Amino acid sequence: MAPHDDRSDVAEEAMVAEAEKRPIATIVIIIAMQTEALPLVNRFQLTEDLDSVFPRGVPWVRYHGIYKDLHISIIWPGKDLVLGVDNVGTVSASLVTYASIQALQPDLVINAGTAGGFKAKGACVGDVFLATDVAFHDRRIPIPFLLQVFDQYGIGLRKAFSAPNLLKELNLKIGALSTGDSLDMSPHDESSILANGATVKDMEGAAVAYVADLLKVPVIFIKAVTDLVDGEKPTAEEFLQNLAAVTAALDQSVTKVVDFINGKCISEL
Repeated sequence: MAPHDDRSDVAEEAMVAEAEKRPIATIVIIIAMQTEALPLVNRFQLTEDLDSVFPRGVPWVRYHGIYKDLHISIIWPGKDLVLGVDNVGTVSASLVTYASIQALQPDLVINAGTAGGFKAKGACVGDVFLATDVAFHDRRIPIPFLLQVFDQYGIGLRKAFSAPNLLKELNLKIGALSTGDSLDMSPHDESSILANGATVKDMEGAAVAYVADLLKVPVIFIKAVTDLVDGEKPTAEEFLQNLAAVTAALDQSVTKVVDFINGKCISEL
């Protein structure tokens, strides 16, 4: 194995520092569901990319255009080619995040979408959260004789990009985000979510965070609460009941975030 070259780390850090001083020009917004994406597509007057930057045959959809001084791409993973439903979950989220960063080289990634909230943590239906950190709750790898390293890998805890000025300006709620591939919550998931200290849970965030961290692109998470996971209504029923209204709240919040970002450097967020 070739020895690690510390000079490459120094060069990479210098490139990141330089990028943080430039005004943000290109944003990629990753959204799992078409219902969540289309209001923002209309709001920013984006058009579908018919000459796709993605590999031939994949269902992923890119809407793009210029809004104020920003080049915006909204990436929706499309619909399953066999079943025709939205490609939700961590696998599609990680794939489209990787492909989008490689193809578009954004200055910032935003993962926006709906989520379940925990009333015990102060969440209410319609609240919009800026995630402080993200982790998985359904990747359990209990191999204690390896000093819990696999446990930590499975949890995959990562800090979201800190944006104190954005938070102050928009007065968003904050909380930890926990990610898993199921809409409901099993007892094992609940235990892990509690251990993660999560206020909201989704099906994409930690996967997006993993890829963004790998490729050294800052990422923020904007999550609007459709249902209370620890509430009294069935999750699926409450999710569908509130989806349209909460998507409107998400649309407004993402627009305010983008308006705030316009003309600013990463370091000014």
